Amino acid sequence: MDVKASSATSEAYRPTRADKFTFGLWTVGNPGRDPFGDTTRARLDPNDSVRKLAELGAYGISMHDDDLVPYNASASERDAIVSRFKKTLSDTGMVVAMATTNLFGHPVFKDGAFTSNDRAVRRYAIAKTMKAIDLGAELGAKIYVFWGGREGVEAMAAKRPGDALDRFRETMDFLSEYVIERGYGMKFAMEPKPNEPRGDTFLPTVGHALAFISTLAHPEMVGVNPETAHETMSGLSFYHAVGQAIWQGKLFHIDLNGQKIGRYDQDLRFGSEGVKDAFFLVKLLEDSGYQGPRHFDAHAYRMEDAEGVWDFAAGCMRTYLILKEKAKRFDTDPEIQAALKAASVFELAEPSVGKYSSAAAQALKADPGDPDKLALRGYGNERLDQLVMELLLGIR
Repeated sequence: MDVKASSATSEAYRPTRADKFTFGLWTVGNPGRDPFGDTTRARLDPNDSVRKLAELGAYGISMHDDDLVPYNASASERDAIVSRFKKTLSDTGMVVAMATTNLFGHPVFKDGAFTSNDRAVRRYAIAKTMKAIDLGAELGAKIYVFWGGREGVEAMAAKRPGDALDRFRETMDFLSEYVIERGYGMKFAMEPKPNEPRGDTFLPTVGHALAFISTLAHPEMVGVNPETAHETMSGLSFYHAVGQAIWQGKLFHIDLNGQKIGRYDQDLRFGSEGVKDAFFLVKLLEDSGYQGPRHFDAHAYRMEDAEGVWDFAAGCMRTYLILKEKAKRFDTDPEIQAALKAASVFELAEPSVGKYSSAAAQALKADPGDPDKLALRGYGNERLDQLVMELLLGIR
């Protein structure tokens, strides 16, 4: 390969702050522990993570409260940690794009947080969340994510679903008022997941979350934070989940990673599994004009050392940019565009009947079309899909 051409290609996929790539402190800081084995690499100092991500071209970070400040830190210890972190952000130009709360790690949350059967635990969880919201606001975060990792059941008799949803709604309404009163200007994003670590989780999919949001006192300030792995692990289409969230104006944040269908939550490097799915997801985000962070909620393989962690982070961003470039080719490839037209893709955007009128209804009933003739056409989906595969395989 020509050395100059190779260098030019590398530069074309080099991330910049304008790409709005972000990583959770818990992602690059993942020490490699899994349910069957202990840590395989040392924990990273959050300040070192910020500096290295800045070098790689990232835009910012996200964080749980406990990622930065230990839950049992004193007030003075907390202030010292936050002050140092603010300086690191200032020195690197990085931002805190999203904040959230760890309501799953400590044993107190073994029966849930907002939906624990123990009222005292629920109250502690809400108090912890308010403090984490304060921290997020202090660091400039405008999105606050709620992942209900322990909000669920193994024993069905242990919780009545209606009671659990009442408590979840009560909490979201209370915290919304808290943010409004404080003038933080934050929006909330709910992150669904079907299972793990609980056998069954409340609000398990994007659809469940969207329906729930419509019942809240302030639905305008609450959206979703869908994650690739969470929809994919249960066999659902992440692409369509994100598409509906965009359609409803509720995509407030997004978590990108890789996942094999039917497996545990793997949090693999973005694009390392399901390349076609990842391609259409990137195209959807870019075509929709989504302005939020492209957030990578994933981690390096357990067998990697510290250097491998940064290979992982760079790989997530590079793959996104490669797929973004291929999405542009998709839109300009004449054969692909002709195949889209042959499949009547653009016709789906045309109204079927328009606004109702009695005359329009009667006219349609009088001449609905001949189903036998309509059934004769083909839609050319095989050719269209093959052209997409050729694009992704690099021969177009």
